[in-house]
Amino acid sequence: MIVEATEQDFAALIEGRAPRDLRLADTPIATPEILGMLAEVAALVRETFSPVAWLIVSDRELVGLCSVTHPPEGGVIDIGYGIAPSRQGQGHAGAAVRDILRWADANPAICAVTADTSPANTASMRVLERAGFTRTGERWDEEDGRLIEWRCETA
Repeated sequence: MIVEATEQDFAALIEGRAPRDLRLADTPIATPEILGMLAEVAALVRETFSPVAWLIVSDRELVGLCSVTHPPEGGVIDIGYGIAPSRQGQGHAGAAVRDILRWADANPAICAVTADTSPANTASMRVLERAGFTRTGERWDEEDGRLIEWRCETA
């Protein structure tokens, strides 16, 4: 299940606390530095678009995050997601991506959802393929190196 993330949720996570009445997984979703960067991106995108981030929750446990990575362009949103290492391989990413696609299908302002994966991240590639994404190309990112680009059209 996905739950819209707030600035307060990010602040709690950066401090190492569980937001709301949730429990944290036994391994962190990301470092405080990465969480801080995600909070900054969310604040920037939130200036023109909302929602921008979601908590990925299973049985009242926060197992991951999913975010819009930059302001939408031409009705296209780009997402990134991460699951706590101890909760990977349990279907949480796939369920969250499918939830995001259902939300996007119901939003007439969104015509497609895109995502990038590392060529080495076969698990994430399978998540996107199973959710209906199509590989559209590759690009080079100065920070992350070679990335595979994915796209899923919405209703």
